[in-house]
Parts: sequence; C-alpha cells; structure tokens
Amino acid sequence: MQDMSKHSPHDVTRRHIPLNGASNFRDLGGYLGHEGRPLKWRKIFRSDHLAALNPEDLVQLKDLGISRSFDFRGIQESQAQPYEWPGIKRHSLSIEPTVVQRLQAQHLTGKPLTAADALDAMQTTYRDFVRSDSHRFAQLFEHLLDQPDPLLFHCTAGKDRTGLAAALVLSALGVSESDIWQDYLLTNQLYKRNSTGATTLSPDVLKIVWEVQESFLKASLDVIHHDHGGMHNYLTHTLGLTPAALQKLHATYLD
Repeated sequence: MQDMSKHSPHDVTRRHIPLNGASNFRDLGGYLGHEGRPLKWRKIFRSDHLAALNPEDLVQLKDLGISRSFDFRGIQESQAQPYEWPGIKRHSLSIEPTVVQRLQAQHLTGKPLTAADALDAMQTTYRDFVRSDSHRFAQLFEHLLDQPDPLLFHCTAGKDRTGLAAALVLSALGVSESDIWQDYLLTNQLYKRNSTGATTLSPDVLKIVWEVQESFLKASLDVIHHDHGGMHNYLTHTLGLTPAALQKLHATYLD
C-alpha cells in the first residue's frame, strides 16, 4: 500500500484513479481540513456511474476497500444503466435530472436552443438541488457518520449532483474554498463521455451540459447563502450536522 500522506493534495495523478469503465473516479483524500488536518486518503471517493466497469475495475474497487456506493441518479437513469456488483452495496439517493429535459422541452417549442439557454438551465438545476434535494445530501452525511468504511458517491457523469455533494462534504470537513473549487473543476480535466446517445442538442449546447463551470456551483452556493444564511447554517440546520456530528465526521475522516 502506498503511503498517500506524502503526496500533495493537488497531485491529480494520485487523486484520479484510472478505470476502464469510468473516467471521473477520484479520491477526496489529502485536502487540508479542520485545524489543518488532511483528509484521510482512500476513504471517500466520487465518480461517474459504475454500470460500465469491467472485472479489472472491480478488482481495483475491492483493493480500495469500497463496499458501498451512493447513487444520486434518477430512477430512469439508474434503470437504463443498472449495476449490481459483488461486494458493493448500492444505496439509491435519487435526484431526478432536469437539465436535458428542460432543454428538450424548449427545443420542442421550435425556438432554437442557444448556449445561453444551456447556461440558464444548468444554473437553475443547481439552484433546485438545494431547494428540492437537500434531504438527499443529508442522507449521504448520515451514511458517512454511520460507519467509517470506504465509500463512493456518484451520479451519471459525476459532475453536478456529485460535484455539489463533494463540495458539501469538503465544506463540512473544513476544506478551503480554493481547494473545493479546484476539486469541482477537475471534472473538466478528467471526465470523458462514453456514449453520445440520441440528442437533438447542438454541439455548443452539449459542451455546456457536459462540462462544469464556476457559475453552476455558484448558483447552488448563492441559494445556500441567501436562503439558509450561509454554508455553516445550511450544514447544521438543514443537513442536520450537529456539533457532535461534525466532531465525529472530523474524527473519522481527518488525520
């Protein structure tokens, strides 16, 4: 086993775990958290979906000790690309996707879709994550607190629902805003779409839908600040992280 403590938190080659069936699979370890204590490596992972993993990938997940996954995909998404892997218990924390549906609905009106429409749809979706789906993020924290075994959370591309979830987890662990942003934007370096699928959306619209931009996550953070009085209030009051829960989280996941 490598001594991960010697690696810089910004060393993407150590953070990113190459798999054949997933491109955006990475470790949240190493970032400096509460009181300057680094997140433990090989404890919390984030990823795109796991339906395309091959036997070699599954051996890697087993070697990492991952025995549970938390799937933010909507019901139809997870039915279209299901997985059931030996040794990994999948928990559904479904957040229904709305971006493509919004854009397809507008397309059906006959009005040409623009990049501005795509940006607006992405930002609206991120606002809705906070307004409508906070209970799912609260459930993720319940699982993080329930037992210390390595876990991963994911959606389809591992960038939007997963991106906000990672930002919340890192915030709760006391990671700096600059590192949270760096982690969020890593998707643009790592994620590779593995199937195009049938779509009527133009390339400039699709580019926005399949990347991350600061304005997306900022839309979520703006709602957290405006409606909940800031990240700390949101974590403690809305997501239920009491002082004791935060202390346990720090004790479990920080060195």
